[in-house]
Amino acid sequence: MERPEMTVGDLIDCLSACDRSASLRLAMNPFFPMAHRAAQIVEALDERGKPVVYLSEGRDADSQLGPLPSEVAVAFTWQAPVLAPSRRPRRSACTEGITPVHGSWRRP
Repeated sequence: MERPEMTVGDLIDCLSACDRSASLRLAMNPFFPMAHRAAQIVEALDERGKPVVYLSEGRDADSQLGPLPSEVAVAFTWQAPVLAPSRRPRRSACTEGITPVHGSWRRP
């Protein structure tokens, strides 16, 4: 089954709720998520002759902005939320029945 593609109308509807002064960035590569600066929009025809709009990243060396923030990758479901491991009580040496004598330990 073919998955429906997002249309320009869908994108405009999504963007209409966003701050118009916010920067637009592209999120690329779910397996190694990176953020890219958007640069150009080109309208063309696909292989069936239907209109398609392409949004490109910049050509400058600094158009790749670095790793995608974790919270964004999680929101895209490209990564699972990472929780800190639970803390276990520290193990300690068994010192029951042992008393220090002159800097060393011995049993009474």
